[in-house]
Amino acid sequence: MGSLAFAGDKTMITMGGTPVALEGNIPSINSPAPLFKVVDEKFNPVSLSDFKGKTVLISAVPSLDTGVCALQTKRFNKEFTHFGADVVMLTVSEDLPFAQKRFCQTENVDKIKVLSDSVWRDFGEKYGLLIKDRGLLARSIFIIDAQGILKYHELVAEVSEHPNYDAALTALADIAAGQ
Repeated sequence: MGSLAFAGDKTMITMGGTPVALEGNIPSINSPAPLFKVVDEKFNPVSLSDFKGKTVLISAVPSLDTGVCALQTKRFNKEFTHFGADVVMLTVSEDLPFAQKRFCQTENVDKIKVLSDSVWRDFGEKYGLLIKDRGLLARSIFIIDAQGILKYHELVAEVSEHPNYDAALTALADIAAGQ
């Protein structure tokens, strides 16, 4: 597994072993989660505030058209059935909504919300995940509690590696239960 590095005030991850910088700053645990605006498959705006009062897991991926991103999205779609109506799972990528819709239909991803940051790149900027000069998001997991506070995050140091699903799902269950 890779490890995160910092160059000045930039967070560094790797893509295929090559260091790349992220734009912006990752929000701090126990701070209010930054509001963001993305779009759904019909280009309708969706905001974090649309899920007020719910526990939200955000799975950020570079592109659904890659193996690890596809597996990550399908894993959370499968795991969604273990949680109640007070939990929302989102996958956010820079893929165009057309490509996301095709992926969801082909892969039977129908329980989580797959959203695009391609229009405003608002999510990527506010969460410090935009990979400089690539137009992609770094692979990461965020969990926001029902009060809108960021309680968990994992930034995967090497883009081609999986996040720690078990840790994220355990944290989600604990946070949703108010622990």
